[in-house]
Amino acid sequence: MIRLRTIYMEPNSHWWVMLQYLKSFPCNLGVLTIIFILCHSNFIDFLLNFYFFHVFSAADWRYAAEQFVKQLPDKVIVHRNECNPSRLTFDGVDLMGERLAEEVNDVVRRWHGVQKISFVAHSLGGLVARYAIGRLYECSTRTRSASDPENLLKEGANTAGQHLDQFYEARIAGLEPMNFITFATPHLGSRGHKQLPLLCGLPFLEKRASLTAHWIAGRSGKHLFLTDNDDGRPPLLLRMVNDGDDLHFMSALRSFKRRVAYANANYDHVVGWRTSSIRRQDELPKENLLLNDMKYPHIVHIEKRNDGDIASKMSSSVGTQVINLEEEMIRGLNQVSWERVDVSFHKSRQRYVAHNTIQVKSYWLNSDGADVVQHMIDNFLL
Repeated sequence: MIRLRTIYMEPNSHWWVMLQYLKSFPCNLGVLTIIFILCHSNFIDFLLNFYFFHVFSAADWRYAAEQFVKQLPDKVIVHRNECNPSRLTFDGVDLMGERLAEEVNDVVRRWHGVQKISFVAHSLGGLVARYAIGRLYECSTRTRSASDPENLLKEGANTAGQHLDQFYEARIAGLEPMNFITFATPHLGSRGHKQLPLLCGLPFLEKRASLTAHWIAGRSGKHLFLTDNDDGRPPLLLRMVNDGDDLHFMSALRSFKRRVAYANANYDHVVGWRTSSIRRQDELPKENLLLNDMKYPHIVHIEKRNDGDIASKMSSSVGTQVINLEEEMIRGLNQVSWERVDVSFHKSRQRYVAHNTIQVKSYWLNSDGADVVQHMIDNFLL
């Protein structure tokens, strides 16, 4: 079952640069819910996957959904929520995230027996998803027999003579977190040199964009350019790289078995390579290191970093100097391991719409991104 709805909204702005920028971001942040039914001996396990994406037409994410259905026949149900339509997109990452969290809870309540959850997000939807999981995160202490299946965050405290283990169990909306995947998401925001490539790296335009984004995109624009200052607090995206009192952003990210960031290495005029891959400038792969895989011709680099690598990188970079907001966000997000998948459509006729091609928004216009979607499916953890 695939439910898709067409929503189109054209912003009204006299500044063409910011208009083009806004048009590239979501009109509606929807959700594709894909439920896999996995058979295990004498019981059925359910995997619930939420897909967040921006919508200009009913075709968005249709290709990816159809590929899941095709490759897992009779095991997939596709659903998309409608909690952030039209101008609600301007309300800010936090309000959209709160609505999304409520929607996820409603969907989970309707599907009794669901046990696992994954998120796949595109563009601004990735930030909304990160906020939502911070709200949906739960952690409780459980006691189980040693014969039970493995659980997340096991403490390993056996009770003598009873063969029992006590452990911390992390859940998202009461479900086991599996995959958290983003496509071309501005994890570090759009502020900074070449973080919004449309502005051609011109300091004047980049400064003007930071000062005027809220005129067009409301609170969402403030969040993207890190100019929000609600009640004297730091920018929201900076707060989202740590746990708060009632929002456990990093604990929620850490609870997923996989975290993957797909990023356009070039020709994405909306989201820069650094912000979508959560890297510093000197960490970006060099041109001569970009190699092609015949099965996935547009995937040019894959980086997998384990927790040991993170600790080493973090300790070597910490100093007494004052760090900027971008560096602080990178350090915060690198508290957990990420798989980084770099994508390049530089030889494709569709390269100038790379921001949409990476997710195959429309197969007829963005078909060259099919191998990227296939890579996601092939590596999806069930």
